[in-house]
Amino acid sequence: MALNHDKIGQPIGPLEKQYNWKDIALYGIGVGAGFKDLSYVYENGMKVLPSYSIGSVFEFLMESAIASDASLMGILHGEQDIIFHNPIPVEGTLTTLGKITNYYDRGENKGALVVAEAETKHSNGDLLFTNIFTLFSRFDGGFGGEAPPKDDVVFPDSAPDITVDDHPSVDQPLVYRLSGDIFGLHVDPEFAQAMGFEKPIMHGLCTHGYACRHLTNELLGGEPKLMKRFRTRFSKPLYPGVPIQTQAWKVEPGKALFKVVNKETGQVVIDKGICEYEEP
Repeated sequence: MALNHDKIGQPIGPLEKQYNWKDIALYGIGVGAGFKDLSYVYENGMKVLPSYSIGSVFEFLMESAIASDASLMGILHGEQDIIFHNPIPVEGTLTTLGKITNYYDRGENKGALVVAEAETKHSNGDLLFTNIFTLFSRFDGGFGGEAPPKDDVVFPDSAPDITVDDHPSVDQPLVYRLSGDIFGLHVDPEFAQAMGFEKPIMHGLCTHGYACRHLTNELLGGEPKLMKRFRTRFSKPLYPGVPIQTQAWKVEPGKALFKVVNKETGQVVIDKGICEYEEP
């Protein structure tokens, strides 16, 4: 099935999501927070991790994939860029409105990219964040479209300024999916094998949440309200239970580049990361 070019620029939404502190706590636990990060999981003085901004709009992500007519058996989350405008309150209603903005062609048998963008407002009237989603559709390349733009993220040739080790549970996807991302790849062994994996894999956005938690603590002093941008590329799959390390380089005041590494293999599972923030 070819990508549906008529859907470019057509509105998706508005989509609404009501949430409260229990949703925030569940998300926090899903990305590895616990007693060591109590403010992300306890309603007394709770703070909302910036990465909840994507955890709260899974419906838009799926609607974008469906609208594109991409082959769902071949679709993976490729990149995510989030721009923050205001802090995320602990409860309320989120309204998300967006559209597919472009398709990029990687070539025959190399897949295609589906790019969508959405803004999310809170019921208090604030614009909270803008999400730019890039979906990698493995089976939809070769349609003669524009090639993807070049990426200009270059890491310093030095040891990272920050390293944080962590160890997601072998059951981590079962918790994370309760925040809304119920795609079968992360829970159903037969589905995962049909997509070419040994078993269900970690949600890329779960690992993304681990990295965001690490950098919120290390760069922002545990203050999510200071986050301004969080951009990632999902480069390799990760199986549940595999230890990870987030590595970050401070390249200028208020800006760091980062990646997440599979500690067993050394493979980079999240690459080309950009974190922009107000200095605490």
